[in-house]
Amino acid sequence: MSTAVGIALENGYARALPELGVPWTADPAPDAQLVLVNTGLGIDPAAVTPENLLGEGVAMAYAGHQFGNYSPRLGDGRALLLGELPDGRDLHLKGSGRTPFARGGDGKAPLGPMLREYVVSEAMHALGIPTTRSLAVLATGEPVLRERGPEPGAVLARVAASHLRVGTFQYAAATGDVALLRRLADHAIARHHPGSTDYLDFYRRVVEAQAALVARWMQVGFVHGVMNTDNTTISGETIDYGPCAFLDVYDPATVFSSIDRGGRYAFGNQPAVLQWNLARLGEALLPLIDESQDAAVERATEVVRGFTAAYDTALRAGWQAKLGLAEAPGALLDDLFAVLTEQRLDLTATMRGLAEHLRGGPAPVEGPWLARWRAEHPDPAAMDRANPVYVPRNHLVDEALTAAVAGDLEPLQWLLEVLTRPFEVRPGFERYAVPGDGTPFVTFCGT
Repeated sequence: MSTAVGIALENGYARALPELGVPWTADPAPDAQLVLVNTGLGIDPAAVTPENLLGEGVAMAYAGHQFGNYSPRLGDGRALLLGELPDGRDLHLKGSGRTPFARGGDGKAPLGPMLREYVVSEAMHALGIPTTRSLAVLATGEPVLRERGPEPGAVLARVAASHLRVGTFQYAAATGDVALLRRLADHAIARHHPGSTDYLDFYRRVVEAQAALVARWMQVGFVHGVMNTDNTTISGETIDYGPCAFLDVYDPATVFSSIDRGGRYAFGNQPAVLQWNLARLGEALLPLIDESQDAAVERATEVVRGFTAAYDTALRAGWQAKLGLAEAPGALLDDLFAVLTEQRLDLTATMRGLAEHLRGGPAPVEGPWLARWRAEHPDPAAMDRANPVYVPRNHLVDEALTAAVAGDLEPLQWLLEVLTRPFEVRPGFERYAVPGDGTPFVTFCGT
């Protein structure tokens, strides 16, 4: 047991799986200052201090496919798992210095990207989407050098159901130690899927959780940007927000990340990519699924093929609510996607506009689709509960981050005020609901 943020932390992961981590200590910060503290996580904010955060932990080991290419040894190059909170959540640092997994990086993080993860993860939580959450952003008082020049350094403290990833299982499987792989699976089952009847059932539950997660992404126009297997969680939470962004114009081909030159992680590709990542998890689990390799492959393949149906069910259930319908939509939904794409509409504004149209407002879409939808007698009140007014508009997030890095936190605080109550119309906050002007938007990993 260790102590951080004024409370006792368990070291369950480190004890259960010492082969999958390296004990390490966060770098000291020469002039540490708290920039943001989240008071909504059940942790006493008075106990969230630099002294309590920058302590000892474990750099977690994992492998991963990055843009389809396998890397056998990735791991927490600039991060530490401090331990598990009393309620079972991980407490984790990002940007806390080089570890043995650093692979040439400096182990640091700029303030802007850490604030971005804070803002977007809190917005995702408010939207009802499973996600890691940010506890605090700490300015370190030292600059970090990046392509655009020196930037203020920072550390992000975040909580998560766990930091177990598909890449964690890939790393364990690659050792050839089946006993280690089994201990990892048992640890994951105990934390996330205690009702699992066997390892195949555990795999099925992870597939279903991730299918439901990506369906939620697609319903709000979220583009993750770096869907590597080391960024695919076993818990079914969204993790690592480096180059993420939100659609302004509905287009399945949208790519924001500067490093995704081939469009592998484009908005419309996200479900297929996630299924591919889950197939890699199935490969890692094969020794636990059946003693016969052929039988294990057959059984795992059947489970991962079930992703398609699970995703479609979750997607249509979500869109049933968003469209205010009594039954899950069929062709009506597919045709809406075509309308959104052809008319280059903003997803968020269009869905709120449809509900207002039922109350006598102008039609946000053109063509015969609108009459077909109205013939289904949609419920505008139900739509209001399912469709946010506000999502993190890329230009507004950048505007707030630029001001915050320069020392002015007020725009960021106002942005958080809006994004943490996304379904509530706020008089005077109209600009936060307006999409960008169409200027091409490019994101960076912030590493």
